[in-house]
Amino acid sequence: QVQLVESGGGLVQAGGSRRLSCAASGLTFSMYTMGWFRQAPGKEREFVACIKSSGGSTYYADPVKGRFTISRDNAKNTVYLQMNNLKPEDTAVYYCAATLSESNVRVVRPDAYNYWGQGTQVTVFS
Repeated sequence: QVQLVESGGGLVQAGGSRRLSCAASGLTFSMYTMGWFRQAPGKEREFVACIKSSGGSTYYADPVKGRFTISRDNAKNTVYLQMNNLKPEDTAVYYCAATLSESNVRVVRPDAYNYWGQGTQVTVFS
């Protein structure tokens, strides 16, 4: 079955960096658009970034533009999220997700994604 396993979360001081990884199995990874979402306590799950299968186009939520970078290694079936200049408001559980959708409108929505990881906690302290 499909499995998405995130890693790399933890405690980080504001202004610091962290790299999240998501290892996928059970699917043809190169065919999927991969997304990162996050959910803070008491808030809805929100889009962070995604990278398409075709050509590797990337999209970012406004709060993370210029600070976060999403990338993928199809040979390793892994997607990454490099997070720089972290802020306390970045504190959340971060999830990776997979979808076959290539729609620019849909890929920013959680309901477009068929598969989800279990999440990894990122806590940014000031």
